[in-house]
Amino acid sequence: MSAPSPQLATMGPRFAIIGAFAVIYSIWGTTYLAIALSLETLPPFLSGASRFLLAASILGVWLGIRSPGNFRGVPLTRAIVVGVLLTGVGNGLVVYAQQGVPSGIAALFVSAIPGLVLLLDAAFFTRRAPPVVPLTGVCVALAGIGLLSGDLANLSESVSWRHLAALLIAATGWSLGTLLQRGSAASASLLAFTCVQMAAGGGFQLLLATTTGEVTDFDWHRVSLVSALAVLYLVVFGSIIAFNCYLWLLGRVDASAVTTYALVNPILALVLGSLVMGERLTPQAFGAALCVLTGVALILFHGVRLRRRRAMRTATTSGNTSV
Repeated sequence: MSAPSPQLATMGPRFAIIGAFAVIYSIWGTTYLAIALSLETLPPFLSGASRFLLAASILGVWLGIRSPGNFRGVPLTRAIVVGVLLTGVGNGLVVYAQQGVPSGIAALFVSAIPGLVLLLDAAFFTRRAPPVVPLTGVCVALAGIGLLSGDLANLSESVSWRHLAALLIAATGWSLGTLLQRGSAASASLLAFTCVQMAAGGGFQLLLATTTGEVTDFDWHRVSLVSALAVLYLVVFGSIIAFNCYLWLLGRVDASAVTTYALVNPILALVLGSLVMGERLTPQAFGAALCVLTGVALILFHGVRLRRRRAMRTATTSGNTSV
């Protein structure tokens, strides 16, 4: 039997990469709608706790059967802290905020996280001033967030300062968790690290649900089929399938290219929120969305160009020193 041609050998990985991008673009763009549907009959923190604890249980059982040794390489303290920040604070407070903030607008707030990551990284980690282009992107994105904040009363009648504060705290928690996660786990134990993260975040949301009275006051018989299916969708597609595709892409594609989901997800969330939930969109909201997405694009694509230049310099240097 003859060996496959080089073109056929490369087409498989190429189509797999395209498929993985399609998954994170489409699924993560729909999670905001799924959250909104779950909130119709479920309280926010119980909804989030159910999602992540169930996802962690499924992933943990699968990993235990497939490769139980991976858990021994997980830095537990770091994984728990990062999990509380990402899936506990980051996701939990976004779900809480969506009680008053439309799903598409919440997605726009979250899409500005790359700018917050850049600022926090410069202030507390690298301690170096960011370049002009991404810093300009941060200013443009923040201007968009300011426009959104001023128009929230026209977009939702139930929004309050608590919802806005929850979104800001959620974005900060997610950004800090992203920075702390860098280099925390070897590639062989990434799934186990993620499993511990989801368990920690789900446990933190369960603690919030207990302290706020959701656990004692809630009647589980009130949960509708739509809300239950929405949580199941978030478990299987949002937390397991999409996140695995995200991790798989990070090992094969430049990280700045992978994070372009931050540009696509808000657009899909805005469209779905308007079509399915009847969420209002004003001209000011459209202008704010344009500012946020433009700012995030400046941040992300500057990182892609910078990495390409470094790669070219490395290739040139290695070529000059080779014998």
